[in-house]
Amino acid sequence: MNFSVIHKDSRTAARSGLLRTDHGEIPTPVFMPVGTKASVKSVEPEELTAQQTHIILANTYHLYLRPGNGIVGKAGGVHRFMNWHKPLLTDSGGYQVYSLSELRTIDEEGVRFKSHIDGSMLYFTPENVIDTQRIIGSDIMMPLDECPPWPAEKTYVQESGDMTVRWAERAKKHFESTQPHYNHSQALFGITQGGTYADLRTQVSKELVDLDFDGYSIGGLAVGEPAEEMYRILELSHTVLPENKPRYLMGVGTPENILNAIERGVDMFDCVIPTREARNGRVYTRNGHINLRSARFAEDFTPIDEGFDNHVCRNYSRAYIRHLLNVGEILGLKLCTLHNISFFMWLTRTAREQIIRGSFREWKDSFLQTFNAGKQS
Repeated sequence: MNFSVIHKDSRTAARSGLLRTDHGEIPTPVFMPVGTKASVKSVEPEELTAQQTHIILANTYHLYLRPGNGIVGKAGGVHRFMNWHKPLLTDSGGYQVYSLSELRTIDEEGVRFKSHIDGSMLYFTPENVIDTQRIIGSDIMMPLDECPPWPAEKTYVQESGDMTVRWAERAKKHFESTQPHYNHSQALFGITQGGTYADLRTQVSKELVDLDFDGYSIGGLAVGEPAEEMYRILELSHTVLPENKPRYLMGVGTPENILNAIERGVDMFDCVIPTREARNGRVYTRNGHINLRSARFAEDFTPIDEGFDNHVCRNYSRAYIRHLLNVGEILGLKLCTLHNISFFMWLTRTAREQIIRGSFREWKDSFLQTFNAGKQS
């Protein structure tokens, strides 16, 4: 993997870059649709490519449970298994340390889980998480970490951050002592923690930078803290993390969060919002988001976003998609999902173009003013 900064905004920390992997180049800033179980729900890989998707995300924990390392290995890795020929990033399962708090215990060696599927006991360590991601064959891998909740006592966040660093060191050592299983290279990012405590976040970030990872993920945000707290930590992070390595804000988020994070030097994003909300009929437009299940769209034969150049807007009306949703036709969920993915791809692609032109801040402010004014419609 190789990353280069192409252009830096003169008034903010925003930058455009190019991330090169053996499965293709990724222009940044970039949004990664979430394909937790080796599938972006209801969408084929070819359709993702048509939406100009450059990279997707899958989850180590879920793939470990089903279909399991044996089947993934026999398939020749997840790229071949799901017929996705572009870059793939895998989360380590560290988020499940946070989200499945009632089903796990943590010690120095790793995390013991009770499977949310059948109750069987699992044990994740920094080393075997790397082994699983070798089998998956992701282009970009994450080490096991602990994501503390918000709010949390500073003592706990410090202990958690210290353990995340120790786990990261073990993960990197194991990564360097093993080889990819397939005919492409793999990269390993570090994950910063420290909650919203500036001194702890700085400490963990610096210790991970000293370990020299291929890139850096900013973890432990978007877990309930106010947006202003997230932005404060991002302001701090871009001054600590190396300029020549990609920065990935995990689990974020809304268009407003994404653009404000880009302004603070973030390059990569993922979130379930576009696909999850699509399944509930909520779609994103340049004039805010709307719920297509609403009765007011029953006779609205205009596109979801008039003038927006994507497959859904060129071919289908709000009234038709509302009809599909209300009668339970799967096509309605798929069209909403395709539209939302297309919108988020457009959002980060346009942000990149504006950074290169030197007009990012003006465009961001103008876009968010219009978007926020209409998002309750």
